[in-house]
Amino acid sequence: MNNPVVIAGGGPVGLMLAHELGLAGVDTVVVERRDQPSTQSRGMAINATVVELLGQRGLTEAIQDDGFTFPQAHFAHMWLDPTRLKETRAFAFAIAHSQLERRLEERVTKLGVRIRRGAEVVALDQDDAGVRVVIRTADGTETLTASFVVGCDGADSTVRTLAGIDFPGTDNDFRGIVGDWAVQPGDPIFGRLGVNQTDVGFLTIAPVGPDVLRVSTGEFGVEPVADDVPVDAAELEEAAIRISGTGLGGGTARWLGRWNPPTRQAAAYRSGRVFLAGDAAHVHFPLGGQALSTGIEDAVNLGWKLAAHVGGWAPEGLLDTYHAERHPVGERACRTTQAQLALLHPMAKVEPLREILAELFTIEEVNAYFVRMAGGLDVTYPIRYPEQEDDAAVHPLQGSRLGDVPLSAEGVSLAGLLHDGKGVLVDFTPSRAYAGQAAGWAERVAVTASAPVPQIEAAALLLRPDGRVAWAAGEAAGEDAATGLGAALRAWFGAPM
Repeated sequence: MNNPVVIAGGGPVGLMLAHELGLAGVDTVVVERRDQPSTQSRGMAINATVVELLGQRGLTEAIQDDGFTFPQAHFAHMWLDPTRLKETRAFAFAIAHSQLERRLEERVTKLGVRIRRGAEVVALDQDDAGVRVVIRTADGTETLTASFVVGCDGADSTVRTLAGIDFPGTDNDFRGIVGDWAVQPGDPIFGRLGVNQTDVGFLTIAPVGPDVLRVSTGEFGVEPVADDVPVDAAELEEAAIRISGTGLGGGTARWLGRWNPPTRQAAAYRSGRVFLAGDAAHVHFPLGGQALSTGIEDAVNLGWKLAAHVGGWAPEGLLDTYHAERHPVGERACRTTQAQLALLHPMAKVEPLREILAELFTIEEVNAYFVRMAGGLDVTYPIRYPEQEDDAAVHPLQGSRLGDVPLSAEGVSLAGLLHDGKGVLVDFTPSRAYAGQAAGWAERVAVTASAPVPQIEAAALLLRPDGRVAWAAGEAAGEDAATGLGAALRAWFGAPM
């Protein structure tokens, strides 16, 4: 069997990458060691970035009934207010990550992606022609031949190890327990919902149903316990008492697990024809959904670029931009979560600083800065072209990702234009000065005309398939600015047909 792309790992990141490839018609196989989809979910929310990326692909309707929107964000368990942002951006959405995984699997299966369960990668080697991947199943081993292999197989990534990519970082002196706690409706524990923060650590309690609570504990300055060591209700009860002084009371554990996240990042996200995404590329303390959001955007960034290579139209160096763009983002996620950890322990020492920060969060600009950081909305790639020799020639929107802005045509929005996974050129000029410039890229770039909209200060936008603004013309730009558009089209979409 020959597979142009093999993805190791069938979690949300691996399946999102499979969706991007399947959308482009790329033959793709996902290798997942679990026999069945997981029904246990450590994560219970997706932040604004993931919501917007799912919206770009028309996937939000599939999860709409599986959770609920909540217009909140936090930094080190200090609440922020996303509703105060001046621009239109998505709010976070509460959904079990296992349910998100199930919805993504349903969609990629319809796109023709093959999912091999009960299989894991055990060896690989590569050359200029491709990658040979050895997988092990209950029936033995077999070899797949691929154009590319992507490791989305978690913090202990086998693909990363086999590719010889270093994973430097630090382990935290931390011990965590997480699980679902079944109680009777009206139990007094419902009065303790939220984050209970003390000098020992924190106890979080959140509803996931009328009689089920998501409970997690985190203790600082203690030796971690290995993930494979069983945890029972008595240990969770003891941890809750140490942290908050009060146990959980009546109730039973539906499931319990451990979480002991280190802070590490792969030295490179690519080694030849082997790539890394998600926790295989970066892992850090899970605060505010940054881990999943960073991984999902890895997948969306990489997917269309791999598809371009398989399709034979990728411009030179396109795959190199994956590491160049995403590695700094992973590094920043590691740093911002480390900063939050510094604000969580020891609480007696950092409480004065937290009080000052809480005061600063009431300032509009400060709140907006941290909302964007916590939601992964502040990422901008340093995109520029030879024609843009000075900063004044670079439009402020270039490299950013916009929210779902409604356009002048009824029922059309910016995110809706990206459902097919192609590039998009939006021309806001009355004369349609830019629309004709993309004719040579018609199969790769869709063109849309719109009257100007107040949320977008540009005469035209070129969006990459991942929603990033590849190029923009100023509102006062003349038609000669279309020369810059041609350079952007060639840089991201190859030679015209």
